[in-house]
Amino acid sequence: MYTNAGPHIGFALEMLQADAIARWRRMRGDEVTFLTGTDEHGTKIARAAADAGQEPRAFVDDVARQVWELAEKLGISNTDFIRTTDRERHWPAAQKFWQKLAESGDLYKKSYEGFYCVGHEAFIRESELEDGRCPLHKRPAEKVSEENWFFALSRYTGKVRELIASDRLRIVPATRKQEVLNLLDDADDVSFSRPAEQLSWGIPVPGDDSQTMYVWADALTNYISAVGYAAETADFRALWPADVHLIGKDILRFHAILWPAMLLSAGLEVPKAVYVHGFINVEGQKMSKSLGNIISPADLIAKYDPEAVRYFLLREIPSTDDGDFSWERMAQRYESDLANALGNLVQRVATLVGTKLDGNAVYRAGVHGIVPELADVFNDEDYHRAMEQFRLHDALGATFKKVDMANAYINAQEPWKKGREENEVILAVASAMIGHIARLLGPFMPRTAERIAKTLGVTPGEWKDGTEIRPVGPKPLFPRG
Repeated sequence: MYTNAGPHIGFALEMLQADAIARWRRMRGDEVTFLTGTDEHGTKIARAAADAGQEPRAFVDDVARQVWELAEKLGISNTDFIRTTDRERHWPAAQKFWQKLAESGDLYKKSYEGFYCVGHEAFIRESELEDGRCPLHKRPAEKVSEENWFFALSRYTGKVRELIASDRLRIVPATRKQEVLNLLDDADDVSFSRPAEQLSWGIPVPGDDSQTMYVWADALTNYISAVGYAAETADFRALWPADVHLIGKDILRFHAILWPAMLLSAGLEVPKAVYVHGFINVEGQKMSKSLGNIISPADLIAKYDPEAVRYFLLREIPSTDDGDFSWERMAQRYESDLANALGNLVQRVATLVGTKLDGNAVYRAGVHGIVPELADVFNDEDYHRAMEQFRLHDALGATFKKVDMANAYINAQEPWKKGREENEVILAVASAMIGHIARLLGPFMPRTAERIAKTLGVTPGEWKDGTEIRPVGPKPLFPRG
């Protein structure tokens, strides 16, 4: 996350999406390294710190702390956290990488005049401006004239195009792939440094203390600095290239054009895939300070269980498109999906096992053989296909269809009217459905999956044939307001 301000709801979404993918891959038996962290250099951050009356280091320390705390509250399962101000892990890797580009003959110095967008931390063509303003950040671009180091991006656009077109570097969704291919048509060499007198908050260019590394030349290397690039450790050799970079659409060109070109110049492999998510609007409007409609993750967590926040953002916001947040819609999802559908399902079964089977049922695998019409509850093809295609909202939607099926089964069977013998089958089937649903919920709502198991007296993750179901004082998973 870029640390010019505290974590916003869009970054929370990004962390949750990455977490769901990481947990799903672990569920499939993969060993996962999951990196997140903070990008802490650049003009925008230096100015934000000055506006706050702080030194840059103190400013980014505070924002990094907020990011770390948010990850803990949301239950993010990252295995590493990198900060670009880390002089032991990140700086040596960034400077070594710069030297590799220099050795390849891909860095050169020249005078340049152009328009700089502080919001993008990038030079922007005059033809792209709207009334002199960046079309995304709506702020005037600054005209600058300076001597900088440049990276010879144009030498690599053909190779990058080939990698993307062939899906050796897979861009998801396909619409973003075509966007990148279009951007490659007029990709220019990139200004790769700023004069230190203009920007001292960053990493010095190796061998030229008069220049500070361009923030993207610095920030993108976090992916390799965190896994040991500086010393070319065994971890680096084992973990690179990354399987997935997960990013917002506003930084696509940096990750899908500039970063692959940099890696090619340095003689390294490119990542296997870039997943691109959209923005979150608020009641149909872009979030902005001027409109006063900024929603922070802290606001959500203060009002709702963090698991409910996880559910809403991953279910309501399409993974690859823009989505909309409203407090009304959040309340509706909480009440209908979590309290009424999922919560009611688990509480009813726990209560019925207690009253109809003296608090002891038996979990049976393969119960769809007993009740063939429930086969769809245990068929996960749609779920896994959606996960593979970065359609997390569809995978979660498929899981809640199973919740509806389970509730419909209980309503149809009316176990409260049946005797013990019939209920031994009915509630074994219901328990099996709940156990399966809990497993599928694990990547999205890990603490909820654990609470479901504990409510039914099962050790989390131990839904096995013959496991006893012994409900423990059933209470609502998601209490109604």
